[in-house]
Amino acid sequence: MDEVEVVVAHSERATLRVGDVFLKVDADQARIGVEVDAMALAPVPTPEVLWRRPPVLAIAAVPGTALGRLGEPSTASPAAWAAAGAAIRKLHDAPLPPWPGGAGRDLAELRADLDNECERLVTIGSLPAGLVTRNREVAEAALRPWTPVFTHGDLQITHVFVEGDEVTGIIDWSEAGQGDALFDLAILTLGHEEHLGDVVAGYGTDVDLDVIRAWWSLRSLLVVRWLGEHGFDPFAPGCEVDVLRSRM
Repeated sequence: MDEVEVVVAHSERATLRVGDVFLKVDADQARIGVEVDAMALAPVPTPEVLWRRPPVLAIAAVPGTALGRLGEPSTASPAAWAAAGAAIRKLHDAPLPPWPGGAGRDLAELRADLDNECERLVTIGSLPAGLVTRNREVAEAALRPWTPVFTHGDLQITHVFVEGDEVTGIIDWSEAGQGDALFDLAILTLGHEEHLGDVVAGYGTDVDLDVIRAWWSLRSLLVVRWLGEHGFDPFAPGCEVDVLRSRM
């Protein structure tokens, strides 16, 4: 019997690995349904769905290794980062799925949530007021009209697997749907600004770098408190708080 590895676990969901099988346990079956449907539609390498027995989804491991980890230097080559950019462009050029995704929130709602979160971060003393204010100013550039594309919605570097200079799989599609293309590019490069040029080169079209940087600030402001409350450390070197500090 293979050992059971807890990949991630918090109050909303858990992912376990047993050998070459990942077991995703999620009480929100709508979220699991989005993941299955998105993987079937996405024109990029995705994990094979082995079986689904609510609340568990079993998927096969993809070959290769993750592009990197937040807070650690990436050992992947510039060509691998460019390949990730090319894969994202292929996804963004695909026909739209019929549902909104995590990268497609209503702008008025997003602005209200951001303002509320900034106020709470300062009130409870999680972050200095000057740091929050500066990053709220930077984040404003992301709050603009955008043309919807097929987005992954949670494209962290740990969700993109490569082997050599090729993308072998993209995992964790529960936030996929219609959304802002630059959100995907921003989440992939969060904390790895040194690889933004490689990703954009692979993506193959001009993008607004100021909007990507704005998404870095916006995303970090929204998740700092949640991460701390769920057992993660946004203050670790190279992670979300350092991303916010880099905008000063």
